[in-house]
Amino acid sequence: MPVETEATSVSVERVSVEIDGRTILTDVSADLTARRIAVIGANGSGKSTFARLLNGLAAPTSGQVRVHGLDTVRDRSAVRRRVGFVFTDPDAQILMPTPAEDLALSLRGQPRADVAAKVVATLAEHGLDAHADAPASSLSGGQKQMLALASVLITEPAVVVADEPTTLLDLANARRVGDLLLSQRAQLVLVTHDLDLAARCDVAMRFEAGRLVHQGEPAEVIDAYRRACA
Repeated sequence: MPVETEATSVSVERVSVEIDGRTILTDVSADLTARRIAVIGANGSGKSTFARLLNGLAAPTSGQVRVHGLDTVRDRSAVRRRVGFVFTDPDAQILMPTPAEDLALSLRGQPRADVAAKVVATLAEHGLDAHADAPASSLSGGQKQMLALASVLITEPAVVVADEPTTLLDLANARRVGDLLLSQRAQLVLVTHDLDLAARCDVAMRFEAGRLVHQGEPAEVIDAYRRACA
């Protein structure tokens, strides 16, 4: 396994976040070096805000977040080219009228022929080829989430941050999306309430009341979380 360096790791250093006078995160520090990282905790614990820090959707009130040596505030545009973000609700992420157009948008700036070929291949890979030119609004919930995920993966990000991507899905689609995320070569930071999915990651982080209270082997962290909720 390669040695982690600043150029390949994600670091969070003494980060606190306040929004409208309310403290969301307090003094969070972590080095994210594992390939698949689960982030768990109760609603309101700060885990989604933590996820948003990693690609500049949220900014620290104090402290610093660095992705592969890039500051997420100062170098936000460069960070977003490296970090793909998958939202809970795919309707918040699908911007174009059809799946083909939405995927093409993710590749804007690339040669047209390359874009067309990548879009066709990606639609087929994710089971959306029959819906390429259909209204995105007509897709099922599972298809919409698959499109939202595909629009991130088509850019080949180095890091994928997924904020509760299976919450709105039925069991079969949740498993499909989870399997796809866990199979990626990119580093994955997965915010989830699905503890079975979290257990399949390499490391788990648990947040409570805006603080990172436990980080380690998923089985250990999940067991402690279950006991805390009992």
